[in-house]
Amino acid sequence: MVDRNDPDAFLTNESDKAVGIHAMEIYFPRHSVKQEDLEKYMNVKAGKFTIGLGQSNMAFCSDLEDINSVCMTAVANLLEKYNVAPGDIGRLEVGTETIIDKSKSVKSTLCQLFNSHGHFDFEGVDNINACYGGTAALLNTLSWVESSAWDGRYGLVVCGDIAVYEEGPARPTGGCAAVAMLIGREAPIVLGNVRASHMEDAYDFYKPKLDSEYPTVFGQESNVCYLRALDGCYRRFAEKWEFRNKGSRFNLGQVDHVVLHSPYNKLVKKSGARMLYNDFHRDKDLPIFKKNKAELTKFKSLLPEQTYDNKELEGAFSELARPMYSSKVQPSVMLPQELGNSYTASMYTGLLSLIHSWHSLPKDGPGLAVRTDTDTATHNKKVLMFSYGSGLAATMFYFKITGRTSYIAQAANLEERLEERVFVAPEEFAKTLADRETKYGKFDWTPDTDPESTLFPGTYYLKHVDSHGRRSYDRVPVSPHRTTINYGSKAMHSRMGIAGRSKAFHSLAPPLRPSSASASS
Repeated sequence: MVDRNDPDAFLTNESDKAVGIHAMEIYFPRHSVKQEDLEKYMNVKAGKFTIGLGQSNMAFCSDLEDINSVCMTAVANLLEKYNVAPGDIGRLEVGTETIIDKSKSVKSTLCQLFNSHGHFDFEGVDNINACYGGTAALLNTLSWVESSAWDGRYGLVVCGDIAVYEEGPARPTGGCAAVAMLIGREAPIVLGNVRASHMEDAYDFYKPKLDSEYPTVFGQESNVCYLRALDGCYRRFAEKWEFRNKGSRFNLGQVDHVVLHSPYNKLVKKSGARMLYNDFHRDKDLPIFKKNKAELTKFKSLLPEQTYDNKELEGAFSELARPMYSSKVQPSVMLPQELGNSYTASMYTGLLSLIHSWHSLPKDGPGLAVRTDTDTATHNKKVLMFSYGSGLAATMFYFKITGRTSYIAQAANLEERLEERVFVAPEEFAKTLADRETKYGKFDWTPDTDPESTLFPGTYYLKHVDSHGRRSYDRVPVSPHRTTINYGSKAMHSRMGIAGRSKAFHSLAPPLRPSSASASS
């Protein structure tokens, strides 16, 4: 029997297998709407969505795309960009809450990308719990790679959602994206050995209407649930960290960056301040609090559960957290602000944003030398991750950067791809969502829109739904001159051969070298 009074019984040993993320790819729709245009269209005060929510733009889909096609595009792009053979995937797990079938999984539809290459032997299905499903899929796959069941192949995780809301105040908090991640040993982004979860029964956001894409949302209650889960995870994470690192008190100073699940950016800012409040609650003598000691004294006697609606406390810690937010959190918010809430993919769009921020090169700058320096600068960084899904499920964990990540930023090519989006008027956005409403759950129909003029090259799309609800898909041609997906001149073209599973990424992610030696090569 496990001794429940022995904290060591619930800790995992540091793995020497360096299990983590080797590669990442994102898909987002071509069409977006500007939040400032939505403010005018919905006749609300200027800044309500751009400042009040902290959002810039929102991605959305027409009837040409569903969750199957969105995830197919992300997976196909990752395999092609990184030149990974379908047979080298031993596990594929999906995280999503976008449901188009109550029985058939999204993973089973993704199988056609592998079956067409004669590959049928790979484990995994879908994980569902609001926005948490992507993290469940990731943790499952990381555990598989680290376990005795691992057969030497990569794991592949894809998390994605199409977030849409009925007309009303919640509509601007939608969005769409899918993130695919390649999982293996000897990775440059390694899962840390401390994590903590918070699980409880709540009805803050859920989808009981099976004939509709739209959720039932209790906004304020959902915010409180999020912060309560954050408190629980942070407190337990700190306790486990301190038990493992004897004599070391955990606080935000122990990590270099924080990536948070992002329904909208204002909540991310509040959460950064909330973690600082948790540091104060655990250790009021930290140097960061000394300058404001008199002002903060009034909060000493309050229990965390008494403070969720305390605007004075929120304001005090938000102000105190500004420098921390700027250095640790803000580098991860670009994609969530640009694409909107992508539910299960949200936190991982944040991680990809962070990697992009590390390796953003000045235009016309000395690319190789700068990239080498940034890889060296990010070595050994710790990234704290907080994943939340309504209902509710939450986990806090961390990654440690042990190798090069610049090739991930290069492959994602975010700036150039974001510039290629098409922004439409709010009227067209509203019309598109109304059209989706009429087709949700319907049989025997074909999308009206022309895919080649509407979607990015290489995008999978819904071709037809037959009279039995069976869905068929096709792909927009990449171009007459390309057989793989590469967006623009800055994108990484397929340069790596699978010479052996353990060597698949060596041409892109060689071992770190001293920056002076690399700059001279």
